[in-house]
Amino acid sequence: MLVEKDVARLSVGNYVESIAKQSGRYKLKHKGRISSLHAIEILIDKGVERVIVDTSKHLDSEKPVESARNISKELKSNLPVEEHIEVGNKSGDKNFAESITNAKAIFEESKQIQRRLFDDVICGRQIELEPIIEITRHTTETIFENPDALACIINIRQKDEYLLEHSTAVSILMSIFCRYMDVDLETTKELSIGAFLHDVGKIKIPDNILNKPGKLTSSEFEVMKTHVLHSVNIINKIPKISKLSLEVAALHHEKLNSSGYPLGLPGDKISQFGRMITICDIFDALTANRVYKDGMAQVRAFAILRNMAEQAMLDSDLVIRFIKCMGVYPVGSLVKLESNQLAVVESRNQDDPIRPKVKAFYSVSQNHFVAAKDIDLSNEDQENIEKGVRADDFDLDMNKILEFLILEG
Repeated sequence: MLVEKDVARLSVGNYVESIAKQSGRYKLKHKGRISSLHAIEILIDKGVERVIVDTSKHLDSEKPVESARNISKELKSNLPVEEHIEVGNKSGDKNFAESITNAKAIFEESKQIQRRLFDDVICGRQIELEPIIEITRHTTETIFENPDALACIINIRQKDEYLLEHSTAVSILMSIFCRYMDVDLETTKELSIGAFLHDVGKIKIPDNILNKPGKLTSSEFEVMKTHVLHSVNIINKIPKISKLSLEVAALHHEKLNSSGYPLGLPGDKISQFGRMITICDIFDALTANRVYKDGMAQVRAFAILRNMAEQAMLDSDLVIRFIKCMGVYPVGSLVKLESNQLAVVESRNQDDPIRPKVKAFYSVSQNHFVAAKDIDLSNEDQENIEKGVRADDFDLDMNKILEFLILEG
């Protein structure tokens, strides 16, 4: 469907057909998908005010990708883009449905690049760094503009695509954490690349071990641990890869008490960034659904991180900071309200972390969706969060929930 849209409300992923209104005489060289916030800034600078957007041209995760180079060209050359998200609102107060749509578009592009990455390793081809730089630059810049913009991506998962989605999610978590820790943008981009690549070595692990539903035997676990060394070897061969990107990928399973792997390093040999990616990696592994197990609610995962810190495996101060960074109830997570409704967390409340803004959408007592309702718990005395939950607890699908919220707008 073709719709007219203000340029200030465009987002990465929107597919621009033509210019509808402008103050100058700028001409689009071609139709296409917007690849970055910079592309939107160019349109604004040229005096473009409104454009025609084709809302039907969403990213297709199943679309065949010819090469990583083609992906990079598409990301860089397509001035316009496809989807629904407010960009240019510097306050970060974006429409939640639009933020979900933008996050889905970014996630699908990331998975395309991950697919090509694994294919390149399997076929013995040289890994191209450029498309990885482009997608991680896009995500980090989006996060630095609004740290909540991609938080809901953690919940947009497919059980049978854990390997593809995990590295993307860890890369996003690392960027969110870095922003909270006041790490500069350029350093964060390098860390995000390392996080994006950190598990590439798992493609070398036999499927019967990698996807085993039960507990690994000691010999199987020894094989599993080799994935880090495989990752390091693969990443080290990528031309122009930074030492910082390689560092965080190499350290993501090390523990402060030397119980980690592959080297069993002591705490004084593990950098702050290595400690940070370990926390992000564990958090995503605990909360993500897989074919053989359901993920846990974020609040429970926070408790496990705290317990690991108490056992001197993780940096206690960084665990506390990570939890504060994500929020007691992270954006995009589900909560059950005392009114027996389910709601998704829309934005955090820094002054009162247990009373965020939420969007109620489901009646537990009646077992059906209801008209979505925005609730600012900081201004609502009669409503409270009972507990954090997961969609699976109520036989619901998180993707269906998000699709419903997008339709509700």
